[in-house]
Amino acid sequence: MIEKYDVYKKIESSGLVAVIRARNQQEALKITEASLNGGVGAIEITFTVPNAHEVISKLASEFAGANILIGAGTVLDSETARIAILSGASFIVSPCLNISTIKLCNRYAIPYIPGAMTVKEALEAMELGADIIKVFPGEISGPKIIKAFKGPLPYGKFMPTGGVNLDNVAEWIAAGAVAVGVGGSLTKSASTGNYSAITEIAEKYIEKIKEARLLLY
Repeated sequence: MIEKYDVYKKIESSGLVAVIRARNQQEALKITEASLNGGVGAIEITFTVPNAHEVISKLASEFAGANILIGAGTVLDSETARIAILSGASFIVSPCLNISTIKLCNRYAIPYIPGAMTVKEALEAMELGADIIKVFPGEISGPKIIKAFKGPLPYGKFMPTGGVNLDNVAEWIAAGAVAVGVGGSLTKSASTGNYSAITEIAEKYIEKIKEARLLLY
């Protein structure tokens, strides 16, 4: 099992989490492989995917030892989180903070990334042990919300999801995001079977993230 600290560092190092809503296991496998080839550090299989736990289990097995993490997203409760963990998920992501879920993840030393849209929500998640907060839905506020959060919460680590694209990813990083979650703008070409495009787009995201980080230091 990957240590909790190493999972967080992998997500931060890559800076890109691919949010996958695949139609089946085979599509999820191909998207993951294409994402890995493009430098993506983590894959988030949402529980809106049919039989998501089986997809996670398959990916965790197929990509064991590869330089990519397999996690679960759209996890709304602790029961779903436990299923995901038993299926091999290395991290859990929720659209909002769920107390029973963060307690369960802490119990089993599994990283939990809950969503927040207010300072109050972010602070509560941090106090309960969340090391990265998912800013969701990001398209409502745009990158300025990261700077707003970092004012009263300078030690907070934030990962926007929703509304992140190639045109604004550098702005999100410049605002202080440690990573970004990207769905359709990265994976949409899977619907036409063009998986090489996913690799190309992932590479562009990684390059823009690297460039934005260089300007910060």
